[in-house]
Amino acid sequence: MSTVVLTDIEGTTSSIAFVKETLFPYARARIGDFVRQHAADPEVAAQVADAKGDDDLDLEGVIARLERWIDEDSKATPLKTLQGLLWRAGYEQGAYLGHVYDDAVAGLRRWHAAGHRLYVYSSGSVAAQKLIFGRSVAGDLTSLFSGYFDTMVGGKKEAASYRSIVGEIGVRPEEILFLSDVVAELDAAREAGLRTIRLVRPEDGTVPGSDHLEVSSFDEVRL
Repeated sequence: MSTVVLTDIEGTTSSIAFVKETLFPYARARIGDFVRQHAADPEVAAQVADAKGDDDLDLEGVIARLERWIDEDSKATPLKTLQGLLWRAGYEQGAYLGHVYDDAVAGLRRWHAAGHRLYVYSSGSVAAQKLIFGRSVAGDLTSLFSGYFDTMVGGKKEAASYRSIVGEIGVRPEEILFLSDVVAELDAAREAGLRTIRLVRPEDGTVPGSDHLEVSSFDEVRL
């Protein structure tokens, strides 16, 4: 019996296409101008410094690196933070609404109403996570969640990240059910003692075949 649900976003609650075809291109087209215009802002300056690291890069060199990271689908934290800032502007301007599958909306609402605590763990920044659920096609869903985790807690394919999350939530590992479409993430969560279920959504191009329990929608998940 799970008392806590920890869920991935892309390919799990939300379509990969929305992220790949809407959010990523939006940020790719604007990140250069955004960084140039806001380079003096402390929040942006900190991410630029982090992206630069120990390399001898000027601002244009950092922008080129950020653009390359987007093209490579890098999970680098400074990129994810800057993308989150850009996406917030897009949401606020009404350029798009966050995609969440109908079955995910229904499942999250059902579990929350039943008293289960819900958390998100995604490679996207916490700010970006709150945006996709806060300005979703189903309205503001943020009240359903007790907390959010991103790569600041560690990589999603590392068991240590899930152990850290267990410590922060404050329950036994086996009380947490982790939902994801990525086998390597599920393997890491299972190594840390969490229960796991893999979402296999044909529309996202995922195919069955892992040794995790597999379902095609949240309607099939049993806590």
